[in-house]
Amino acid sequence: MSLSFDPKKGLIVVPTRLFGPNGDVLLRLALDTGATASMVNWDVVVLVGYDPAIVPGRIPVTTGSSIEFVPRIIVEKIEALEQERLDFPVLCHTLPPSATVDGVLGLDYLRGQRLIVDFRAGLVTLE
Repeated sequence: MSLSFDPKKGLIVVPTRLFGPNGDVLLRLALDTGATASMVNWDVVVLVGYDPAIVPGRIPVTTGSSIEFVPRIIVEKIEALEQERLDFPVLCHTLPPSATVDGVLGLDYLRGQRLIVDFRAGLVTLE
């Protein structure tokens, strides 16, 4: 499956569906090959029925300005680029109001696949 993007603009945004106990929601995740783990805005995971506040442990995440400790939850299913992952771990973090996306789609979603980012054609393909 190929997703078109504007190679002259900022982020490559991937429409992603996240499933939870209360249903599902369509997200806008930034494709981030610099992120080892996928991350979703805290409010979104709460919306679909998860409670990251009760997760006992926290995972250290290096941000642009500090190291933060965030919960990791296992979501029922996540779908992006016409592929799905079941029982998939995502980090939960509150994004700033200025964020134009709901999180990032990281290397953990892409591993074992062939990712092609074609800036001339403006296409992302995950095989």
